[in-house]
Amino acid sequence: MSTFANSPISPVSLSKEAFIATYGGVYEHSPWIAEQTFSAGLTAQCDDPAFLSTRMAAQVEAAGQEAQMALLCAHPDLAGKLATSGALTEESTSEQSGAGLDGCTAQEFDRFQSLNDAYVAKNKFPFILAVAGRHRTEILEIFEHRINNDIKTEFREALDQVHRIALLRLNNLAQES
Repeated sequence: MSTFANSPISPVSLSKEAFIATYGGVYEHSPWIAEQTFSAGLTAQCDDPAFLSTRMAAQVEAAGQEAQMALLCAHPDLAGKLATSGALTEESTSEQSGAGLDGCTAQEFDRFQSLNDAYVAKNKFPFILAVAGRHRTEILEIFEHRINNDIKTEFREALDQVHRIALLRLNNLAQES
């Protein structure tokens, strides 16, 4: 089990500014979550990535639908224009390339673009999936299935996926420390 204990990035040992600098990217372009987590108070249990993830997720869940929608909209499309232009965050680039999304065939890329456009038109936020451990063909299958969900179901699923991504990122940070 990875932990931040005795690490230079142990959450409880950091100042507010250092905590936000270290953990502000766990949720895509949303350092407010790290800031609110710090302000809510950190305990020694926060050295466990799973516990810290739960604390951060609680801030998102308490933030209300408008802030949650902004969080979802901060995420890039999968195999989208930002990926092809090199404008993704370092974390998103690594996650998408790890799933082989940077190696899409022309047909797969076109399918992703079509699904991305239809999904955003329907839901008003991008399709979000924790892609770690998945291959692009599996991701396409999941995408094609989920596009048929109603907006309420997808909003909840997208938030759950964002929380999963955050946990994976925290675990990666703990392994690197």
